[in-house]
Amino acid sequence: MSAARDIEQQAAHWLVVREQPGWSADREVVLRAWLNESVAHKAAFWRLEAGWTAADRLAAMRGSEQRPAPLQWVSAPVWAIAASILLVCMAVLSLWHLRSGSADSSMIRVATGIGGRRQVALTDGSAVTINTASALRASFANGRRRVWLDRGEAFFEVAHDKRHPFVVFAGGRQVTVLGTKFSVRRDGDTVTVAVVEGRVRVEDSDTAMPERAAIITAGDVAIVRGRSMLLADRSEQRVQDALTWRRGVLTFDQVTLEQAAHEFNRYNSRQIRLGNAQAARLRIGGSFEATNVDAFTRLLHDAFGLTVITDHDGVTIKS
Repeated sequence: MSAARDIEQQAAHWLVVREQPGWSADREVVLRAWLNESVAHKAAFWRLEAGWTAADRLAAMRGSEQRPAPLQWVSAPVWAIAASILLVCMAVLSLWHLRSGSADSSMIRVATGIGGRRQVALTDGSAVTINTASALRASFANGRRRVWLDRGEAFFEVAHDKRHPFVVFAGGRQVTVLGTKFSVRRDGDTVTVAVVEGRVRVEDSDTAMPERAAIITAGDVAIVRGRSMLLADRSEQRVQDALTWRRGVLTFDQVTLEQAAHEFNRYNSRQIRLGNAQAARLRIGGSFEATNVDAFTRLLHDAFGLTVITDHDGVTIKS
């Protein structure tokens, strides 16, 4: 059995076991550990999850036709059920792509709303986690691996392939890698690249200008605005802290309340407003649930005595 086939069967096994009534927090920890062992594990598991979701979508497209039956746990061995699910999910994914095909069938499009987060397995074996209010496109046609980050932020775990570089385009810049873990964030004309593992090259999309290229490695951050590029060594731990959004958490290290409010407002329709400059300059640190504005503002009130005024569309904070 090939390594890829073995991983797919393990992923199917986990998909089956996770849906059984006896699923526990301890098993969830073991599953997370297995997923974190490699990009291939994540890609296989997410692809099977997508296959089961696609089965529901196909049923909805058929209207009155019978929807896929929920998983029924019988006395058959778990591995037998997993093998069946593996075949079903692969077949459904193929049918889903045929029925939802567009003018460019090689293009993958993914978007999230405010507060949303998605994990997607790409066809080359890479994996991407898309942050709040983000949109990207990906194409793997003609042996090229290309992604366009149209807005927002995404974290990439790139499958190693030295013959086919993985290129992300964002705001007039391109980030080129062979195999690594990194994030790209786009705020208007500002592009921020943070590297967790490996190294990447950040340059103009116009490759005729090589003098504006830089190679950054684990723990480094590149912030690009217009023709300027700032390189900062923030340490691997600080880069990891900046990526806790993948767990639905925002981590701050002595940032101003103005900066923290800006981050919270990316994840919530209810916006945080600052009533005066004194409150805006206050420095805070800690980890907070990204979509829980009320808990965050209560902590500000309890810890600093700030005044919190709530209305129908947001919260105003004053010193």
